[in-house]
Amino acid sequence: MDRTFVILKPSTVSRGLVGEIVSRFERKGLKLVQLRVKKISREEAEKLYSVHRDKPFFKGLVETITSGPVVLMVLEGREAVQVVRKMIGATDPVKAEAGTIRGDYGLDITDNLVHASDSSESFEKECFIFFTQQELEKTH
Repeated sequence: MDRTFVILKPSTVSRGLVGEIVSRFERKGLKLVQLRVKKISREEAEKLYSVHRDKPFFKGLVETITSGPVVLMVLEGREAVQVVRKMIGATDPVKAEAGTIRGDYGLDITDNLVHASDSSESFEKECFIFFTQQELEKTH
């Protein structure tokens, strides 16, 4: 079984969409391995988005993700990274297909409701900013 890392961004929390989105993942058959609500620090956000550090939208990403509480999740299932990426839709919600999370609920490209790892390598890097190896082992 594969694992992936997902963040439900502050707007998802403030709009009351957490239950809806978590239930979509569960109904798909993904197992919730870990879940935590917290306010991400600037340092954690900069580490999370470090691949975008030199891009003009980096500051906006950091400001958005640190603007309020988020829900951090580790999900597990067959080809979890690809399944979740398909479920959340295109980065720009205006271009995301109806039926995807961003397509159904999002409008803003920076505040697009959900962050999800785009590869197994990204999962390894991103997940361990927020969860320890021991926390992930407790689930088996």
